[in-house]
Amino acid sequence: MAAPLLLKGIPLLRLRLPRYNRLTVGIISAPRRPWCVAADSAGQEEEASSVEKSSAVLSVRDPPKYHRWDDPDYRKWKDKEEEILRDIEPIISLAKEILHSDRYMDGERLTVADEETVVEKLLRHHPHSEDKIGCGLDSIMVDRHPLFRHSRCLFVVRTDGGWIDFSYQKCLRAYIRDKYPSHAERFIRERFKRVSG
Repeated sequence: MAAPLLLKGIPLLRLRLPRYNRLTVGIISAPRRPWCVAADSAGQEEEASSVEKSSAVLSVRDPPKYHRWDDPDYRKWKDKEEEILRDIEPIISLAKEILHSDRYMDGERLTVADEETVVEKLLRHHPHSEDKIGCGLDSIMVDRHPLFRHSRCLFVVRTDGGWIDFSYQKCLRAYIRDKYPSHAERFIRERFKRVSG
């Protein structure tokens, strides 16, 4: 029973392979007549002409239009993107070092220099910085997020002893939107992951 099934499959493969070859050749070279003989000849001409039109777009003579350095708009965007990256790279490096290195233990307060930098370059740009600071800022610390224990976060420690996390990426997004308004959304879409906090 198994042998007849295998033999039945072989002719199908032989039929599909030439058809597949015709399809691949048709994409690269001029279109051919459909393999169905019963097709209307007028329909074939219309079909061929529409295929010729669409294959002209994919021909070597007219390559697809991708962004290139010789395009002035693309060059302007890449220059602006590099400017934004140079601007934010030092604070991103510091935030990542604070969060992902052994520089600080969980629950440890940042040094005065790091705290000043984080407050000036990040926290003050957070869209809800006043709510985060609340009654007053005592310090900035790094610790595990209470809900996502595998994530380390920056926390505002308030003068009343309360503390709340804040996202350094959300701070950077707000900074970029403020400083580079015409390029911010594209930069954020291409360079930042979606975050909360």
